[in-house]
Amino acid sequence: MKKIILLSMLIWGGLMVAQKQAKIIIDSQGDIHPWNNLNVNNSNETFQFAIVTDRTGGVRPGVFPVAVDKLNLLQPEFVMSVGDLITGYTEDRDQINKEWDEFNGFISKLTMPFFYLPGNHDYINDVMAEEWKKRFGKDYYHFVYKDVLFLCLNTEELKRGAGRGAIDQPQYDYIKKTLAKNSKVKWTLVFMHQPLWDQEDNGMWEEVETLLKDRKHTVYVGHRHRYVKYERNNSNYFILATTGGGSGLRGPAFGEFDHVVWITMTEEGPIMANLLLDGIWDENVQTEEGLKRMRGLTSAKLMQIELPVADQLDEEDGVAEPVFEEGGIGFTFTNPADIPLFVEVELETHKDIWVASAPLEIEIGPNSVEKVAIPLASDEQKFLSEMDPFEAEVTYTYKPEGAPELEWEKEFKLQPMAQLPIQYSGKPIKVDGKLSDWPDLRFAEINPIAVSSPFAHTGDKDGSFSFDIAYHGDYVYMAMEVVDDDMVIKENGDISTQDGAFFLLDARSMADMMTGEGGRPFRDWPLLGICPTKDGSTSLFQEAYLPKGVEVATTQTDWGYIVEAAVPIDYIKSKQGDNWKHLRFNCGVHDVDKNGDHDSQLFWKPDWRFEKNIIGSGMFKKQ
Repeated sequence: MKKIILLSMLIWGGLMVAQKQAKIIIDSQGDIHPWNNLNVNNSNETFQFAIVTDRTGGVRPGVFPVAVDKLNLLQPEFVMSVGDLITGYTEDRDQINKEWDEFNGFISKLTMPFFYLPGNHDYINDVMAEEWKKRFGKDYYHFVYKDVLFLCLNTEELKRGAGRGAIDQPQYDYIKKTLAKNSKVKWTLVFMHQPLWDQEDNGMWEEVETLLKDRKHTVYVGHRHRYVKYERNNSNYFILATTGGGSGLRGPAFGEFDHVVWITMTEEGPIMANLLLDGIWDENVQTEEGLKRMRGLTSAKLMQIELPVADQLDEEDGVAEPVFEEGGIGFTFTNPADIPLFVEVELETHKDIWVASAPLEIEIGPNSVEKVAIPLASDEQKFLSEMDPFEAEVTYTYKPEGAPELEWEKEFKLQPMAQLPIQYSGKPIKVDGKLSDWPDLRFAEINPIAVSSPFAHTGDKDGSFSFDIAYHGDYVYMAMEVVDDDMVIKENGDISTQDGAFFLLDARSMADMMTGEGGRPFRDWPLLGICPTKDGSTSLFQEAYLPKGVEVATTQTDWGYIVEAAVPIDYIKSKQGDNWKHLRFNCGVHDVDKNGDHDSQLFWKPDWRFEKNIIGSGMFKKQ
């Protein structure tokens, strides 16, 4: 008797402690505060619990143990289930025991109570029913917590399998008695495996619904592995998705995902949150090491490309035109991390050139380098000027243990590379905005790429250009002649608001150029924005960020203007070494018409800075 009295006092004392709600202690002087109110959401009647759903029926190993770990992170007060906990469907007791021992091994890691409930995989024949009762006793039961009735039912008591669940008379009598005994609870939560309301020959389920109809209740089931919410019987009924069971995992729109259900029980009823397993992480979701790995994906030179080179074909008119017949694209992948890097490369089908169509998939070990190649071939020689580039996509993936999968996708364009000759000038070129030192401009009949509004560029007279590039002594020289029938020139020579030309000159190593990125202006390569001005001088954009010793000049003509520039070869040697061999070059004009109402940019090759960049375009080699 003393023990009973003492236990009652302890329970009552515990309740008294629980009923004393915590408050925020803060200096709240004055009428204005950096908070909306101090009514803390910590009612003594509110509590949280979780639900796990089908683990089997096409079990996917490894998912349920992850759910257990994440439940321990969430710390619900307890965990409910809706059945299909083991694979079952056998009368082999050794196998049944083996499966239950495995499952209970998972549950043993939970730091809160777990409530078992049978599904058709757990309770399909007399042997399995006997093993259930030997291990767990009751196959349907109830409990009350904070004035909420938890009713745990067995839809498998007739052992008829999937789609044929039922409530038989003995269980119905139990349900009726339990509901009558707990008629004044504030809410009733029903847990069972199969959605009996959506099945025929379901025993006495309709009678159970009649008992529930006039009381506040919610029903949770599993079985179908696809989440659906129903509104029936004046309540919400839920078919839950999976916690490791078979699923197409097509996402929330299909109701196919792995989740745990988080229920907050309030005075107004349950508030439900579906927590997808891949959205629940511990404090190590990102670490210093993970940050380094992520930065490596987005900034390191993970990929270098070696393109096949298109040879020169001399035409009858003496013009050398790059062509391609066969070759291969080489990829060098570098993994700077201490875990494997998974890479997939896919080249889209090309109308002119045959390419291996299957995606290239490769695993690169920690801190290692791998080289692979994709062959290309054509039935006949193809002029590069007539070829579209390849559309390509590379996907990098890290799969760190205990942290989110890290994936990085890059789309890019490439084509066989033409290496055009940099003309050697027999004498120094005077940078004076005149073409007297240039015998001709070799790149005259080009089709510039217009970046503009649909009607801003109206043809060659509106805006076109020819150009050349040469070297001699201490400089690489560039020249451009621009045709423009509507010149807009201002006093300040700001290339963003008036007519002007620009040269892009990349002197980095071939490896740096072939990473799939065009690089950044002024940091990786100089962008020379050059404008004539009203007073006849020349304006140079962002001159302070350009290599020292750059020279520029312009002159205006009756049909437009001429631009010349020189970049010191010492700058090029600082990037490639004394024995420099190549440059990547692009050029274009900013054409402003109608005093600024029309605005367009014309490029020789796609702008390196943006997504239309074609890897290897505009390559020149020193003769």
